[in-house]
Amino acid sequence: MNGSATRLIRLKREGISFDAAQCTEIANAIARDVWSESQIGAFAMAVACRGMNDGECRDFTLALRDSGRHLRWEGLPGPVLDKHSTGGVGDCVSLALAPLLAACGAYVPMISGRGLGHTGGTLDKLESLGGYTVNPAPGLLRRVVEQVGCAIVGQSTDLVPADRRLYAIRDVTATVDVPELMVASILSKKLAGGAQALVLDIKTGSGAQTPDESTAIALAGRMQQVAEGSGLHLATALTDMGQVLGRCAGNALEVRGILDLLCQRPTCPRLRQLTLELSARLLCMGGCAIDREQALTRLQGALDSGAAAERFARMVAMLGGPHDLLEHPALHLPLAPLQVPVRAEQDGIIQAIDVRALGECVVDLGGGRRSTDAPIDHATGLAEVRGRGALVHRGEALAIVHARSRSQAEGIAARVRSAFRIGSQEPALAPLCRWLPSRTQGDFA
Repeated sequence: MNGSATRLIRLKREGISFDAAQCTEIANAIARDVWSESQIGAFAMAVACRGMNDGECRDFTLALRDSGRHLRWEGLPGPVLDKHSTGGVGDCVSLALAPLLAACGAYVPMISGRGLGHTGGTLDKLESLGGYTVNPAPGLLRRVVEQVGCAIVGQSTDLVPADRRLYAIRDVTATVDVPELMVASILSKKLAGGAQALVLDIKTGSGAQTPDESTAIALAGRMQQVAEGSGLHLATALTDMGQVLGRCAGNALEVRGILDLLCQRPTCPRLRQLTLELSARLLCMGGCAIDREQALTRLQGALDSGAAAERFARMVAMLGGPHDLLEHPALHLPLAPLQVPVRAEQDGIIQAIDVRALGECVVDLGGGRRSTDAPIDHATGLAEVRGRGALVHRGEALAIVHARSRSQAEGIAARVRSAFRIGSQEPALAPLCRWLPSRTQGDFA
């Protein structure tokens, strides 16, 4: 038995704050497999119950960062930018944001993760594309960033290895939404990845990891405190997860939606709006645009010219995915054998949606994990999901379930129907995106 682990877990359980040396001890023990999964789970639960103060959270973040190597990007002719979302149902913004920024002169080495709880993971979505390598060798990662301008990958075994283990265990120990662990996980990866500027998208609403707005604002404050003094410029947005962000929730389905966005085909207006809003802020922070209007003009030009779609396709190809994705997307994105509409049972206006319940439906279709080693079914999910405020008539589809079997589809369809509340009044809709004031979001050249 690891006596050091027992001692440290007991300290946190009793509400004692860790100093920097103890944070380093914990991070190194996790990274080097000294602590068992049960001990890591007990530590995460102790933090959930007792919390961390500001200094402790900062020290633990830096300890996670320093548990492995750091990426260096000196010599690139543009700013190194990044974005992170706290997780939402149908949130696939990163897949479009990275190539959009690359097409506008920035560089985006984006270290992403897998699904947590009821929310989908960027890496799981990219693995819908056969052959895509989420853990490339360091030399390949550098070539992709230098030549394409963006690479969306996972943590290598030597990049923030402590968080790599902790991240997976949080997913199955009900500690995904612990604020201190969210801060440490997100910023340790971004700091180790070499980002100069970061936009943090904190979701609020029924489908978010932080549904309560006051909790989300407190999380943003913690993020800003840790970012200060680290050399990382940070801007934070609160974005609405009171409905599915796009029209789909599910791995291959969301990649299809991103290809529609990048190729200027009809797409969800909310998904497009948020992608452009977050991208524009990053271009301004990186000195690639003088203001939001110029940034939006540049981004629209990258869409109109096909440059953003071309960057995405090149990234996919260089990382082992198909070379003809733009020309033949249907050949490379799996489609579930059964599509079952979920019919509305009355006329009216969609008042509210239990978005977390929809995310849980995707997980139970196989599109997420209940255990760390569970396989992912990339083809399943929900498509054509209606949003709050939409007028529906009896018999119209609220969503379409993509499933493997009739029994599975019918069970999920009943749960999806129950997640929608339909009435006669127009609901008050939350703004899609609100920027919070920050002392670290100034532009840099």
